[in-house]
Amino acid sequence: MPPSTLLVLSAFALVILTLVVGLRLLYVRSREMRAKRVHPQAAATSLQMAAKLQDVQAADNFRNLFETPVLFYALVAVSIGSRFTPDWLVVGAWVYVALRFAHSFIHCTYNRVMQRFAAFGAGFLLLVGLWAAFVIGLAGNRSA
Repeated sequence: MPPSTLLVLSAFALVILTLVVGLRLLYVRSREMRAKRVHPQAAATSLQMAAKLQDVQAADNFRNLFETPVLFYALVAVSIGSRFTPDWLVVGAWVYVALRFAHSFIHCTYNRVMQRFAAFGAGFLLLVGLWAAFVIGLAGNRSA
C-alpha cells in the first residue's frame, strides 16, 4: 500500500475515534438527562449544561478531538497535496493516532489526569515534531 494511502487511513482512524466518542457522548448525555428529567431547553448553553449534568467526560473528550487533531488533519492534507509522504511520517501519524486513542480511552473511562496528560503531552510533542520534520524535509526535497 502506498504511504499516502496509509497516511489517509491514519486520519480515517482518528475520524472513527471521533465518531465513537460522539456516539458515547450522545448515549451518556441522553441517559443522564432522562434520569435527571432535564428538559433539553434547560441545558441549551454550556453554562446551563454544566449546572445540570455531572457526567461530562465524553463531552470534554469530544471537544478535545477538535483541538490539536485539527493540526494532524492539516498535516495529512498538506502531505498529500504536496506529494511528499515519507515513511517516517506515516509511522509517526499512526503513533499519534494511537496516543489519541489512549487519551480518549483514559478520558472516557477511569480518567486519571496524569495518565491522560502523559498521553496528550506525548501526542502533542510528536505532532510538533512531525510538523517540524515535515517542513524541513519538504524544503530539502524541493531544493534537490
